[in-house]
Amino acid sequence: MILNRSRVLRALTAGVASLAVGLVSALPAGADPGGGADGPTATARARVAADVLMSSYEPVKAWFPSSWWNSAVALQTIGDYTERTGDRRYLPQLDNTFEKAKGVFPAGYLSGDPLLGNFTSRAIDDSEWWALTWIQTYDLTKNPKYLDMAVTIARYVEDYWDDTCGGGVWWDAERTYKNAVTNGLWIRLTAELHNRIPGDKHWLGRAQQGWNWLTGSGLINADGLVNDGLTTSTCKSNNETVWTYNQGLAIGAGLELWRATRNPQLLTTVRRLADSAIGAGGLVSNGILTESCDVPGKVCDDNQKQFKGIFLRYWMDLTDTTHDRYLAFQARQAASVWDNDRDAAGRLGLHWAGGTPNVFDWRTQASALSALIADVPARPPVRSLSATMTPAQPVVMAASASATHVKLVARVQATAPAGQRIIADVRASAPEGWTVTPRQATVTLRPKGNAVPVQAEVQLDVVIPGGTADGRYPVTVTATSGPLLAFTTQAEILVARSVDFDTGTAAELPWLWDAGGSQSNGVQNRFADGNAYFVYRFPFPSGTTSASATLTIDNEYVVEVSGDGRQWTTVARETQHVHSGENKAARTFDLTPHLGPDKVAYVRVSDSFPEEGWGGRLYHLSATYTG
Repeated sequence: MILNRSRVLRALTAGVASLAVGLVSALPAGADPGGGADGPTATARARVAADVLMSSYEPVKAWFPSSWWNSAVALQTIGDYTERTGDRRYLPQLDNTFEKAKGVFPAGYLSGDPLLGNFTSRAIDDSEWWALTWIQTYDLTKNPKYLDMAVTIARYVEDYWDDTCGGGVWWDAERTYKNAVTNGLWIRLTAELHNRIPGDKHWLGRAQQGWNWLTGSGLINADGLVNDGLTTSTCKSNNETVWTYNQGLAIGAGLELWRATRNPQLLTTVRRLADSAIGAGGLVSNGILTESCDVPGKVCDDNQKQFKGIFLRYWMDLTDTTHDRYLAFQARQAASVWDNDRDAAGRLGLHWAGGTPNVFDWRTQASALSALIADVPARPPVRSLSATMTPAQPVVMAASASATHVKLVARVQATAPAGQRIIADVRASAPEGWTVTPRQATVTLRPKGNAVPVQAEVQLDVVIPGGTADGRYPVTVTATSGPLLAFTTQAEILVARSVDFDTGTAAELPWLWDAGGSQSNGVQNRFADGNAYFVYRFPFPSGTTSASATLTIDNEYVVEVSGDGRQWTTVARETQHVHSGENKAARTFDLTPHLGPDKVAYVRVSDSFPEEGWGGRLYHLSATYTG
C-alpha cells in the first residue's frame, strides 16, 4: 500500500506462531477471530506467494507479460509486500521497470496504445496506476526520482480535468467517459503527493476538489456502492456494475485525504462505503469478496482478475487506520485464499472461496496476494519460517512392474535478527507403500534480519512402487523450529500413463515444464507472444519404443522438440501472418527420433513473428507412446 506507514502503524504485535500450517486447513493458534494467521505464519505465506508472482516477471521488457496497467498493479503489490514484511529482495525489479519502461514505445510493445513517455498514454487511468506505483517505490527507497515521476504523471492527468459534468477527470484522451476508477485514482494520487511534498497546497486542493466531485456526482448510489461511470449525454450515473476496485479506490481515496486534513466527515463516508461493501446486497458471498463476474457461468477478463486485490489493498489501509471491526473480514479473506484458492504449485486463483474450475495466472496471483499481505501485522514479526518444494507438481509415467524414483528439493526459508540461528527440523512423508529419503533432516539457518530471507535445501528421493494406479499423490514436508515456528508444504506427484489435457486448466500444470513468459486467458488458451515460449515435458516409460504428440494450435507458431530440453529441432513453423486463428488445426508430430536416453521428450511452442505479438496459441495437447 502507498500510505506512509510511519504515520499509521497498526497497534498490533506478532501473535504466537502455530504448528502445522501451509496446506493444513485448521485455523492456527493465535489466529485473528475472522480466521487469519498469526504474524510469523502470515509473513511466511505472503513470502511464498510473492515468490510465485515474481517468477512471472519478465526482466527484459521489465513487466509482467501482456498487460500494461496490470503490471503496475502487480508491482505495487510487490511494493506492499516489501513494506509490510521488510523483505527487500525485489526492489531491483521495481527499479528495472522504472528505468526500462519510462520511455516512448509504439503500440503493442508494452501496451495496446502507444506509450508517450513517463508512463503516460491515452489511457488516463493506466497513467495513474503507474504514478501510485512510483509513490510506493519512493516510500520504500526515499529516492526522489520516483516521486518526481509521480508528479510528472499527475501533471499530465491534470490536463484531463474539465467542467463537463461539473468536473472530474476523463477516462481517456478522447474525452469519451468520466468514471469512478479514474477519479478514485486521481484523489488518491493527489492526496498522496500532498502528504509527501512539504508545504504543498496545490495537490491538496486538487484532492479535495476531486473528492467533492466524486461524492456529489451520483456515482455512489443510494446503497453506498460505487457504480462504474456517468452517461455522456445526461451526466447521470449509468448504474452499471459495481466493481470491487471502484469501491476499494473510493475507500482508499477518502482515507488518504483524511490523513491530509483530519476531517472526520471523510471517515464517516469511508465507513459507509466499507459497510455497504460487506453488508447485505454488497460485494461478498458467504463472507468472501466476490466479483460479479466471479460466479458460475461467467468469466472475468484479464482486467477484472485483479479488481479484488485492489479492494483489499485499500481495505488494509482501512484496518490500519481505524483498528476496528473491519479486521475480521480482512482475516477471513486471507484464510480462505490460503485454504481454498491455492493449488499444489502455490498458485493463487481467481475464486477466493475456492471451487472448480478455477483460473490461475500472475494476475490472479497478484490479486490474492493482497489478501495475504493484509493479514501480515503492520509491524511484522522478526522471525518467520516457510517451506516450499520443487518441482511442485512432478509427473511420472511409470512402467507397470517397476519402481520409479523422483527427485524433489525441499527449500526452507527463514528471517530473524542478525546473530540468531534458526535450527529447523525437516520431516517428509509420502503415501502408504512409498518411501521418501531422508524422512527427517536438520538444517541450520543464519538470518540477518528481514531484508533478505536465508535459505537451506534438503534433497529428497521419493520411490513410487511399481503398479501404482494413476492419480495425484501428495508428498508432505513440515519444517519446525522450536515450539513457535512451523510451516507445511506439499508436492503433488501425478502418476499418469496417458497425456491428454486442455491448456489453461489444472490438468496442464504437471506437464508444463517451463512457462517461459507465456500467458493463459483461461480454459483452452496458452499463448507465447514476442520472445515468450512454453515447454512441456513427457517422461515416457523406460521401455518406450515410439511416441508422438498432437497439438491443437493456431496463429504464428513455432513448434520444437528435444530429448534433453537444451538442443532443439524445429518440426513446424507458421510462415504466414495469421492473427485470427484461421489456421487452427490438430497437428501430430513424431517424437521418436528425439527421445533422450531416459525416454523423456520436450515440446516447445513460441512465436514465428515475435515483432507482431501474435504467437503460437495452444488449445489442447495429447501424447501417445508404445513399447
